[in-house]
Amino acid sequence: MLNKTGIPSTEDVKTVTPSQERLKKGPVAIIECFQKIPCNPCAEACKQGAILPLQDINDLPKMDFDKCNGCGVCLSRCPGLAIFVVDGSYSAEEAVVRIPYEYLPLPQEEEEVVGVDRAGKELGTFKVKKIQSGGSKNKTYTVWLAVPQELAMEVRGIRRGGIRHAG
Repeated sequence: MLNKTGIPSTEDVKTVTPSQERLKKGPVAIIECFQKIPCNPCAEACKQGAILPLQDINDLPKMDFDKCNGCGVCLSRCPGLAIFVVDGSYSAEEAVVRIPYEYLPLPQEEEEVVGVDRAGKELGTFKVKKIQSGGSKNKTYTVWLAVPQELAMEVRGIRRGGIRHAG
């Protein structure tokens, strides 16, 4: 399915998803990289050793979720925008999903934006909690979005301007 649509299947996503227990412990990076290409900025960026060393530059990155502290440096370094940080410990009702973002203008804290899934399907309107810069040399920002716990592994992008209704 991934090769035809560019959208990972549920089975693909399960291979890179931490346990529910780990999601509830605090922020953790989730690498949704499913194509073998020569790339390693995430592994180079991880100072915790949570992204395991690649044997070959074309290998898919693998995570040791227990070593990950959710700092998000890997998220801002991924040229494919394939890394997200999920914090299931945010509250009983909500999780925070950190999403890489490279568009201007940037959303503002407390702004309501539309959360979308991997296929671009609208999942609802959610509040931006924080905007984090990738640094002076990195133009990838991180949008911190509060979403219902049950959507923490579904929301993977945002669209500004309210929900669009099919007409």
